[in-house]
Amino acid sequence: LPAARTLTWSESEDFETLRGDDQVQAQHGNGAVIAWDLEQGGISLAAYAVIAGGAVTETGTTPNVVKTYQKNVYDQRPYFRIDGQAINDNGGDTKVTIHKCKATGDIGGEFAEGGFNVTKASGEGNPDASGDLYDVVQSETAANIVQPT
Repeated sequence: LPAARTLTWSESEDFETLRGDDQVQAQHGNGAVIAWDLEQGGISLAAYAVIAGGAVTETGTTPNVVKTYQKNVYDQRPYFRIDGQAINDNGGDTKVTIHKCKATGDIGGEFAEGGFNVTKASGEGNPDASGDLYDVVQSETAANIVQPT
């Protein structure tokens, strides 16, 4: 998302407690998950389709291209990856990656200031096939986000 204002996340995990002789003997976690929220971001129709499901079609040639986003009631919301970046005042940056996301909450949109914006989207992040849940990386020098292969 090229102009997201706020991406927030929180990690949670359910635990089971093994008790014996009226004492806690052990606790076992069932695996962490991430709850994420995105607020106010300029967005393309293709990025909106990644979050909400549906499809974008394009007709015409420049300068008369028409892009149409359409969602059918049977279109499921897909899994996707979130990559976020905050540029620090000292010239460095902090990046976050949430590896396997799905919009499981409300998705809101608006037309404002000559563009299409997502006003909110929320969902859950789960571990990917290799077990990665999320990463936070701080760098002294800011660098663009590298698109995954």
